[in-house]
Amino acid sequence: MAIQVETAPEMSEIPSEMTPEEWRLRVDLAAAYRLAAIYGWTDLNNTHFSARIPGTPNHFLLNPFGMLFDEITASSLIKVDHEGTIIGESDYPANPAGFNIHGAVHMGVSNAHCVIHTHSRFSSAVSMQKHGLLPASQKALTIMGWVAYHDFEGPALDAGERPRIVGDLGDRKILILRNHGLLSVGETVGEAFVWIYRIETACRLQIDALSGGAELNPLSEATQQKSIETGLKMYDKGGFNEVGREWAALVRQLERVDGVGYRR
Repeated sequence: MAIQVETAPEMSEIPSEMTPEEWRLRVDLAAAYRLAAIYGWTDLNNTHFSARIPGTPNHFLLNPFGMLFDEITASSLIKVDHEGTIIGESDYPANPAGFNIHGAVHMGVSNAHCVIHTHSRFSSAVSMQKHGLLPASQKALTIMGWVAYHDFEGPALDAGERPRIVGDLGDRKILILRNHGLLSVGETVGEAFVWIYRIETACRLQIDALSGGAELNPLSEATQQKSIETGLKMYDKGGFNEVGREWAALVRQLERVDGVGYRR
């Protein structure tokens, strides 16, 4: 399957040492980092968004360890191999734990060209709850068919965990890392970003509702199943709300709020 790359409406000049495809991907990935900062999904310089470079299936883009998300630019992203070793030169190192999860998914799932991982307030809270994501809101129900779970095995430094991460993800698009956070995958940066947006929103609604202290309104099994099946259809390829179509609008939002500095 060909790697799809989405791009901002305009791009800055392409560096001579890069292909146009790599630069377009860098621009998109930098935009995703900046948008995550706007949405409040950051954890200092922890967590990572990664993307497979077109034409080089074992080379990936990753954030430099030591830069905050709102500082990331297209040119500051580092290039790593499937083990997370930096290729070329960088003023910053790679986080040794940062690519263990990402590398597992990239190498184990052929169409996982972009992987997004967050430790946000609400997603981390849901990941700690034994029941996980509750079938209590439309936001949750329409993505539940796309969600899988992976049990916490400690900080992600053990390469032996990789097969279990890939096995638990299976063919789903969202992985709730229990007692840890979230992960989403996509064929494009835009697709992975919108998946993480949808699960982040569902987690926020769940924590808000539970914090209110009132009993949640129960839904019948039939209604739950109908909603899950609807989500599987409408967010899938060709569905009327196919995930990723929002990317161009998200980039426009970024540029209204934050300008075009991410393209540098």
